[in-house]
Amino acid sequence: QVQLVESGGGLVQPGGSLRLSCEASGFTFSSYWMSWVRQAPGKGLEWVSAIEAGTGNTYYPDSVRGRFTISRDNAKNTLYLQMNSLKPEDTALYYCARDNSWYEGEYDYWGQGTQVTVSS
Repeated sequence: QVQLVESGGGLVQPGGSLRLSCEASGFTFSSYWMSWVRQAPGKGLEWVSAIEAGTGNTYYPDSVRGRFTISRDNAKNTLYLQMNSLKPEDTALYYCARDNSWYEGEYDYWGQGTQVTVSS
């Protein structure tokens, strides 16, 4: 079965850094686009980043561009999100998700999420 397991979240001060990891299993990881999606308290889901399957091209919304870096290690079936210069508004539950092959902005599978809290 498909599994996505996030780790690496925690409590950090504003301006600090964290690296999230997502270990994938149950499918051919290298064949799929992958994304990070987050949900802040009282808000809806917000797409954070995506990475292509073959080329490794990356995509970001303006809210995190220049601060976050998505990457993948296909040999390890692992997705990463390096987060620098963290802000309180980055506080959210962060999900690793497999992109739907047909529909942009839709996801087939989700991890359980890992909590990131940015506070002094």
